[in-house]
Amino acid sequence: MTTATTGQRFREFRMPDVGEGLTEAEILTWHVAPGDKVSDGQMVCEVETAKAAVELPIPFDGVVHELRFGEGTTVDVGEVIITVDTDPDAGDAEVPAGRPQAPEPVAEAAPVEEEKQERQAVLVGYGPRTGTAKRRPRKAPAAPAAPAASGTATTATAAAFAPAVEPAPAPEPVAAPQPTGGKALAKPPVRKLAKDMGIDLAEVAATGPGGSVTREDLHAFAAARTEQAAPAAAEPAPQAPPAPAVAPAVTAAPGERETRVPVKGVRKATAQAMVSSAFTAPHVTEFITVDVTRTMKLVRDLKEDPDMAGVRVNPLLIVAKAFLVAIKRNPEVNAAWDEANQEIVYKHYVNLGIAAATPRGLIVPNIKDAHAKTLPELATSLGELVATAREGRTSPLDMQGGTVTITNVGVFGIDTGTPILNPGESAILAFGAVKPQPWVHKGKVVPRDVTTLALSFDHRLVDGELGSRVLADIAAILERPKRLITWA
Repeated sequence: MTTATTGQRFREFRMPDVGEGLTEAEILTWHVAPGDKVSDGQMVCEVETAKAAVELPIPFDGVVHELRFGEGTTVDVGEVIITVDTDPDAGDAEVPAGRPQAPEPVAEAAPVEEEKQERQAVLVGYGPRTGTAKRRPRKAPAAPAAPAASGTATTATAAAFAPAVEPAPAPEPVAAPQPTGGKALAKPPVRKLAKDMGIDLAEVAATGPGGSVTREDLHAFAAARTEQAAPAAAEPAPQAPPAPAVAPAVTAAPGERETRVPVKGVRKATAQAMVSSAFTAPHVTEFITVDVTRTMKLVRDLKEDPDMAGVRVNPLLIVAKAFLVAIKRNPEVNAAWDEANQEIVYKHYVNLGIAAATPRGLIVPNIKDAHAKTLPELATSLGELVATAREGRTSPLDMQGGTVTITNVGVFGIDTGTPILNPGESAILAFGAVKPQPWVHKGKVVPRDVTTLALSFDHRLVDGELGSRVLADIAAILERPKRLITWA
């Protein structure tokens, strides 16, 4: 988290950007209360962003002095959410409730200003640069907030924590270690922290023993990355009242004819992404109905295979593998449109997105380098991805960098649909319900397991011929799954 010092004793804990470009988060649960002792790395609260629910660790020791916002409150990135007394044995201190302690004397103004221009270390996400945001003061509440307030704190507006117009002069270049670029060395706690922060260890300059990555290296990398992204501030969004983390079932009180629910969190992000995709990428959707009887038999056989013990085997797994093989046979479909540079970027890897319905809404985490995984590895990754999404623990990194996506509408009994592309991706495959239907097989009409596939693609990148070949290849594999071997 981003921290700031109020004097030498009280320290502030600010809402970080736990996913690149986010401007706000909702406090779901406080794990601490005023008077509780906290230690470096302890989880103090859980917040929900437009991408995921994330627990926030605090980066120093002390005693909780004040919680600035209650549960259910939406808070801007950069807002102080908690203050901690780092020297509770020093006796009572006069710190106005709801406001940080006054800054140090003017005599040290220059060093303090220089310190404030530096982006402070974070444990999760990307902290805003303290002291650089010029914000209009909020209207004071009718009564000062009590330190133990829960659910009564003022709701934060959804504005970006923008940098100052005139940034501090850049320091002189200092020689620094270079990123490893290969297999990074790091202890398990550091690897977990990197995953929570959405950082690829291979991109971090290591300064630890034997070239290993340390916590300090992660903090420095996150600060540098946020420094580069700071000028891209988002437009302020309308203020929204607090809402529960999981949207309750819409019920109508007697006499009510309508119910209004604030658009926020994952629903808000999904709406913005879908509108952007639908009106940016020209969509084309093609359909094919295919006999998947042999695929369903393969699924049953794999469930009994000792090599697949301990992993979940289902039709989606075979569809995912078929999609990957079709992309290998038609690599031009795996691309992205770079509008700024007027270039088509062909990807030589596949990060396979899986659309997941969660209590918080639709998210699309992806399996990194799915093209390089064996069937058991793909099954393991798929199971972990779905379980993590349903638990609301998907990290921002898991939802970045997707290239193509599968949406399994069949689990709802739906035959097919016209899926909208995940922004930045070239194709999305809808897998419909598998149902027994009359089918001509070997010259006779017999009941067979049949499904319908729909492939939507970006027509700027994918011509009709290419899209048709990809969909036909997927269908051919599902009809005769032995092609997973002969074509792969």
